[in-house]
Amino acid sequence: MEHRYAIIGAGPSGLSAARALQKAGIAFDAYEASKSVGGLWDIENPRSTMYESAHLISSRTTTEFKEFPMNSTADYPSHRTLVQYFRDFANHFNLTEHFRFETKVTAVEREDDGRWMLRADTPDGAIAERYTGVILANGTLAEPHVPAFKGDFSGEIMHTSAYKSANQLAGKRVLIIGAGNSGCDIAVDGVHHAASVEMSVRRGYYFVPRYLFGKPADTLNQGKPLPARIKQFVDKRVLRAFTGDPVNFGFPKPDYKIYESHPIVNTLILNHLGQGDLQIRADIDRFDGSTVHFRDGSSGEYDLILLATGYTLDYPFVAREALNWTGWSPKLFLNVFPPSFNGLYVMGMIEASGIGWQGRYEQAELIAEYLRACEDAPERAEHFRARVTTEPWPDLTGGYKYLGLERMSFYVNKDAYRGAVRSAVSALRAPDDHGTRTPLVKVQPKRVKA
Repeated sequence: MEHRYAIIGAGPSGLSAARALQKAGIAFDAYEASKSVGGLWDIENPRSTMYESAHLISSRTTTEFKEFPMNSTADYPSHRTLVQYFRDFANHFNLTEHFRFETKVTAVEREDDGRWMLRADTPDGAIAERYTGVILANGTLAEPHVPAFKGDFSGEIMHTSAYKSANQLAGKRVLIIGAGNSGCDIAVDGVHHAASVEMSVRRGYYFVPRYLFGKPADTLNQGKPLPARIKQFVDKRVLRAFTGDPVNFGFPKPDYKIYESHPIVNTLILNHLGQGDLQIRADIDRFDGSTVHFRDGSSGEYDLILLATGYTLDYPFVAREALNWTGWSPKLFLNVFPPSFNGLYVMGMIEASGIGWQGRYEQAELIAEYLRACEDAPERAEHFRARVTTEPWPDLTGGYKYLGLERMSFYVNKDAYRGAVRSAVSALRAPDDHGTRTPLVKVQPKRVKA
């Protein structure tokens, strides 16, 4: 029986999976609903959440694929540079020919024999194909999270996923609910086009400048990582020296330590706050026509409310129980393997500062190594499965106490995560000279049960 796998998605994670399976000599087909590769970075993709002013928030050299450096000198390239990079990557390694474009996967269902039936819609009609397994790489930033508010707003309400250009803000009184990197980017866009821009926030944030000491901030300290407490102590003071205290610009004081939530890589917003171009507002109490009432008793009049409220993890074509879904997200070994080892694999369900696309490619290498072991060394694959299902799983936090938020439910520390993935790859490859297996993970100071 031929073993063939399906990959869903042609963004960075889908391309990583395709390249890793290609290098391992594993047969696969890949599916993409849009017309080309690039995922959310392709602003022409109907599911894209990209906007005209978007750039990388991590630097080029810490983000690019190791085997395919970007043909750019920009430290923080634009989305147009990036989508061309992914197309060049796919063409260079002959990956494009494996993708079926304009093909939207509608269902992935396990059959009685353990194989998976994939159903999809194409311009020529519905199709169905059977696979040994399926790699889900459809992204984590496509399904908008739209919270409920008391009252009714008579103006326009729009999620940042629908924002493409500052022209959409022209002449309007804009209230952005939430901050985050996209919300802050759009606020900076808006000060040049909107009649006014204000931001409603519930909590404080830490702001990281793109450059420190004349170099991209995330290229510093790329050697041995500092322990969490020391890094938090040092970096908080370094950032305070470079950016000042965000509280002085109107933001609430953070009720958590730096790196316990995703930092904002945008200090232009602090400049505009200092210039009076923006105003920070309290959390929302209720809507009343064009009036928004805030919890501190103040109110304001607006034409447009822009929801910078993030995204909800979504794998709409597969049953949640197949992914061991718990709470806000699936509970998977290394955010990849359902503990049932049912033939589903998840790519890209990781959020982390600085993990880059190389970190996602290493994730794909782990999947490829496991699939190759299933075919060539089934006893090794069985040993891997047994250890995953009987031994404690590694702590991927790196010692940080992440906030209990939906978007943080699959957040990892890049150093802890990449180390654990590399250890798992080594454990799958071969026994050492003494006939014992490499540990799945190095001993960690803290463990969590599967």
